[in-house]
Amino acid sequence: MVFNTGAALLDAIVLSVVSKEKDGTYGYKITQDVRQVIDISESTLYPVLRRLQKDKCLEVYDVQFGGRNRRYYKITASGQAQLNLYRCEWKSYSSKITQLFEKEELNG
Repeated sequence: MVFNTGAALLDAIVLSVVSKEKDGTYGYKITQDVRQVIDISESTLYPVLRRLQKDKCLEVYDVQFGGRNRRYYKITASGQAQLNLYRCEWKSYSSKITQLFEKEELNG
């Protein structure tokens, strides 16, 4: 991707992915789902998950899977509120950028 993905956009994408699963989802699956829209490494994603957990947007729990623990992340009420704010902000932001690009095309 040509455009830089800032922390807020990355948080919004991760919260959106996690919110799709009622019981939460695990780190590797989150990485795979996020990679469908942006190129991201696991080493970039896990600090985002930890930050969102620290900010009380995600809760974490472990589940036994294949003889080891798999860490699951679930969106909290606070995380859902933050995601709703991100969605509103994104609609406004993307609309303004789209309008700007369309004006460029008309004037070009």
